Amino acid sequence: MTHLPLWLVTNAASGSNSDAAVEDLVASLSASGCAPARIIRFPDEQLPTREALEAEEVATLAVFTGDGTINAAASALEGWAGALLVLPGGTQNLLSKSLHGDVPAEEIIGKLASARRIRRNALRTTQGVALVELLAGPGAMWADVRESVRDLDLATIAETFTTALRETREGPGVRLAEPAAGGKPEGHRAIRMAPTDADCMEADGYDFADWGEFAAQGFAMLVKRDFRQGPHDELGRFPSAVIESDSAIALMIDGERRKGDRRETVVCEQFALDFLSTCVPAS
Repeated sequence: MTHLPLWLVTNAASGSNSDAAVEDLVASLSASGCAPARIIRFPDEQLPTREALEAEEVATLAVFTGDGTINAAASALEGWAGALLVLPGGTQNLLSKSLHGDVPAEEIIGKLASARRIRRNALRTTQGVALVELLAGPGAMWADVRESVRDLDLATIAETFTTALRETREGPGVRLAEPAAGGKPEGHRAIRMAPTDADCMEADGYDFADWGEFAAQGFAMLVKRDFRQGPHDELGRFPSAVIESDSAIALMIDGERRKGDRRETVVCEQFALDFLSTCVPAS
């Protein structure tokens, strides 16, 4: 399988995107025979469009960024005949881990000769597509805090922390309206949904019984994005769901904040773009 021509997207604001890290990455790609024909430094340069990649007959777009930028790049390319190579250039790298395991970019590049093109399921909403996960409800406000921490803006950190604290404790909960089999009638502080390989999503509801749970879950949302650490109710697996609240629903889509309507339909379906995977398929 040829991966050339290959373009590379980097993002200086992402967790692993130092100049030295990008130089090492380019050296690894070049050593593997996949030297980038072009390097796009987002956000100083715009993400490539499907039309631009097709015009240059690009076979592979490598994205060395966080999950949010990867989501934006993939969403713009749905339907493209090339393949997306997701590399761990952010803080959490959840999509990269699912495609390659928890390994560094250089190890992934070393396995490109045997990489497979695969399709993945995703969650569609009115506010975008979640390739990894969707968090809905007041708990999603913690994404604003994480963003301000990343920017080291002390005034904004204080403001967003206070807002997230208040909304998570006092804001109207989010309810699983359909299917009606799971969830609390009064709603949850947050509902997390994630696509699975079985053409359905899994959904969990999160609440806080006391300040200890609140602090632990807030830390998980803010720093680790590891929601399963905290106490939660398993709401079930289903191909689609409807969530609702008494006010506009705060959303976090692949780590990025969005503002939804008071009622949102979430559908799990295949995303029309090939991803390169270096994981050994299960037998």
